[in-house]
Amino acid sequence: MGSHFFKPLAVTEPQASNASKDLPDVVPARASLPPEPVKWPVKKMLLTLAAVGTLYAAALLVWGGQLGASLAPLASWVGLQAGALCLVNYALRGWRWRIWMARYGRHFGRVQGLRLYVAGYAFTPTPGNVGEAVRTLMLADRPLTLAQSLAVFGAERLADLLCLLLLSVPAVVWAVQRGVVTPTTAAWLLAAAALGGAGIAAVGVVFRQRLLQRLPWLAEAARCLSVRTGTWLCLTLLAWAAQGSALWLLCQAAGVDVTLALAVGFYAVAMVAGALSALPAGLGGTEAVLTGLLMLVGTPGGQALAITVGVRVLTLWLAVALGVLAVSYSAAIRKDIRLA
Repeated sequence: MGSHFFKPLAVTEPQASNASKDLPDVVPARASLPPEPVKWPVKKMLLTLAAVGTLYAAALLVWGGQLGASLAPLASWVGLQAGALCLVNYALRGWRWRIWMARYGRHFGRVQGLRLYVAGYAFTPTPGNVGEAVRTLMLADRPLTLAQSLAVFGAERLADLLCLLLLSVPAVVWAVQRGVVTPTTAAWLLAAAALGGAGIAAVGVVFRQRLLQRLPWLAEAARCLSVRTGTWLCLTLLAWAAQGSALWLLCQAAGVDVTLALAVGFYAVAMVAGALSALPAGLGGTEAVLTGLLMLVGTPGGQALAITVGVRVLTLWLAVALGVLAVSYSAAIRKDIRLA
């Protein structure tokens, strides 16, 4: 009788343990379900792109002859070299994007990854370049979730900002040496930046839990930046240095006496100013700052504006044009991007 009493216990206990072993298999199955498609306003972004492009062209026409003076060097050998440097920028940042996408299990070949990355440039002329975040949402096969897309986009912007600030150091040193900015003013600016950074860090520590609850993509962006940090840092520095070198080539062709390091620094400062303006692709702010910096080295106003416009055509509008081609080809022929 005692044996009959204990036999059911011997049978039911392994069943219970088997059931508990089966539970982990249920959770990953649910977690692996593809995310629901995110509806994003592609029509509004395309309209924004068209409006920004039209306004930019209209602004160029206001200056009349400056349009021809800006575009003429682009058809020369120097212009081709500068354009090639801009393509290097896109390739290096595309490589960086593939590293972060691999973290989410999306592994792309070099050609496909670069094409999908460049496709996001079609939506660059949006406030804060936020339109580029859709490049991971419009993947036809296993698109990222909205939080993951914002995380990758946030990592890109933080990496770009850090490297642009590093590249702008020669311009800051030059400004102090030339008396454009006094050492006292520079010291106050550095102190203010340090205090501001410390304040932001303190707020982040104190309200960390609340920030992560309301903005979960921030933690994901930090995790992206922790992946192969040395690699993405080198790629980003080289990418932006390449575009700054494009500015140097155009300056040399125009007879503007500026060193390579200073030209890269000028370009970096202008890009940071454009980003802080939160205008679509930094339009207006970037042009104003870069034109002003070139004038400080003795470049006539008209010539400085022509160089600036030429640089922006190569570094911005070339990317937008390639992005439109890439997104069209990917959606219509390769079918690895969806536009609905």
